[in-house]
This record gives sequence, structure tokens and C-alpha cells, in this order.
Amino acid sequence: MHSLETKIIKRCKKGNEVAQMQVYDAYAEAMYTIACRYLSDEDAKDAMQEGFLKAFRHIESYKPEATFGAWLKRIIINQCLDVLKKNKLEFEAIEVSELQIINEDDWNFDSTITKQEILFAVEQISEKHRIVVKLYLLEGYDHEEISDILGIPIKTSRTHLRRGKLKLQDLLKPKYNEARY
Repeated sequence: MHSLETKIIKRCKKGNEVAQMQVYDAYAEAMYTIACRYLSDEDAKDAMQEGFLKAFRHIESYKPEATFGAWLKRIIINQCLDVLKKNKLEFEAIEVSELQIINEDDWNFDSTITKQEILFAVEQISEKHRIVVKLYLLEGYDHEEISDILGIPIKTSRTHLRRGKLKLQDLLKPKYNEARY
């Protein structure tokens, strides 16, 4: 972390409101974009604002071994998930068949499929799968981190990811077939 950011964070820890505004201005757009991956526009705005307030309230717990942005992102995502949970989204543990171990890094979509089409397809899958897919694919969290964030067993995270991936391949299949002819 560069020294300017370190100084601003130190001032935030002392409750300096000007420093807090600088942090907010520097990160608001990126954090709003992340919140929009999980919530509708208005809810995303509220969750982002609430996330920033939480971050400033708990800024003492921030340790520079992670970047400030990564620490803040985790708070914003947790805030979004809290909103989803309030809206009755429950991640129950799923019975997992251990037989189907698939390569999770194999997300090879046909080269004719655009990122936009993939993101659109992600929005079509069930919410539980969608959140795990987004945390894994878009945020780059591993299953241990997802398990921690959602409070579910790692196996459940893997299962949601696998089912989400299969559903995505299904949704994008018409596109695959068109590309072959």
C-alpha cells in the first residue's frame, strides 16, 4: 500500500471526516459496481453506503496485510449478502455426490460467446448458484473464502458452483450449437 493511502487510513482511524470523504470518493464507484452485481440499483446504493459506514466504524480492525480496497470489498459484499439474507435467501447445506469432481477452472465458453452474454446468463440461474458463481468467477474468491463469507460448508460452495456452471452451460448451449453449423 503506498504511503499516501497509509496516511489517509491513519487519519480515518482517528475519525478524520475529510480523510473519510477522500476514501469514499476514491472507492465509491468501484464498490457500487460490486454491489450492483448482487442487488438492484437502489438496494446496491444503500448497501454500499451502509458498508462504508461499517468500514469506518470498524476501521481499527483493518490490517495492511491486505489492500484497503480488498478489505472494503469484503465488507461491501457481506453487506449485500446481509440484504439478500433479510430477503429470505437461505443457503442450506446440499447433499453432495462426491463422484462428480469437475475441474472448476475449466470455464471454457465458446469463443463466439461474449462476456456480456455470460454475465446475462449468470443472471438467469438460481440466486444461490448465482451468488457463489459471482463470488468465485467475478470476485476471485476460493471455496474457503466463499464458505466463510456465506457461512456454508466448503462442499456446499463447490456444489452450488458446479450446479451454477452446468446451468450456465445449458443456457449458453443454443449459442454453442449455432456456432457449430
